[in-house]
Amino acid sequence: MPAIRSALIWGMVASATFLATNTASAATARVGVGSQYSTTHVYVAPNDVDKFAESFLATFGGKSTKQVIATVTPTDSSTTSQLLQTPAGTVSLFGFTSPIPYPFGHERTGYLVTDLDKAVTAAVSDGAEVIVAPFDDPIGRDAVIQWPGGVKMQLYWHKTPPTYEPFATLPENRVYLSKERLAAFVRGFLAFSHGRVVSDETQADGNEIGQPGKPFHRIRIESDFGRLAVMATDGHLPYPYGWEVAGYEVNDLNTTLEKATASGASVVVPPVLAGKRKSAIVGFPGGYIAEIHATQPE
Repeated sequence: MPAIRSALIWGMVASATFLATNTASAATARVGVGSQYSTTHVYVAPNDVDKFAESFLATFGGKSTKQVIATVTPTDSSTTSQLLQTPAGTVSLFGFTSPIPYPFGHERTGYLVTDLDKAVTAAVSDGAEVIVAPFDDPIGRDAVIQWPGGVKMQLYWHKTPPTYEPFATLPENRVYLSKERLAAFVRGFLAFSHGRVVSDETQADGNEIGQPGKPFHRIRIESDFGRLAVMATDGHLPYPYGWEVAGYEVNDLNTTLEKATASGASVVVPPVLAGKRKSAIVGFPGGYIAEIHATQPE
């Protein structure tokens, strides 16, 4: 009887959480545009901009937009700015020639939205806080939000809607959180993104994050903004795990790593197998750390 009563209580709690999440989703605007408009923000020293761009494009293919000098913050600053568009993911690359105003440099991604004001309102309603209020940039408007657990993201809107080709493989936004903030982050982000949980593994293989034999809790989400993996850990992470904010899927991991090292990048963690994924960690010129993986056949 105690076991049955416990199961019933847990079922009611789970149902309540599910209903709360879906109620929040229905109550807030759907503002996502598409995964190909989600970019990883990379900040490197001005002297490393060209070296990073050349290495990243040599590794994944693709092209760069024209490099411009711009003010991309609400206060005075100056940076080079360009998009590196590859079949595996897009990078917004910045090389600041001035001091970087806080909190810029801490936001992991930029998400294109259909309406910035509606997006900010929805994010706040779903549990985020606005740490940089909406401001104008040379081609649109931006804001920076923060989710439970300290996860910072930039939202952006363009005066002229961009048109980008869909990715060949979807990149993965990789978020490391404490166990205490996992539920609040997932609940809020699912509501905001109108996303869905595609996998929820409470005993994921620790080999994936440099902790062999030590399972951890991983949740994978897909939404209009693309893929997101949430890792709840005890924080006892060996370098460089936790520094990689994005994971890139490729068809042939070994060939991709060869391209990376030939273009100036280094393999920080050699390929490891965890579940259905073979992955490695790569360091690019300028210090950007990325996970690269290939899905293993069944």
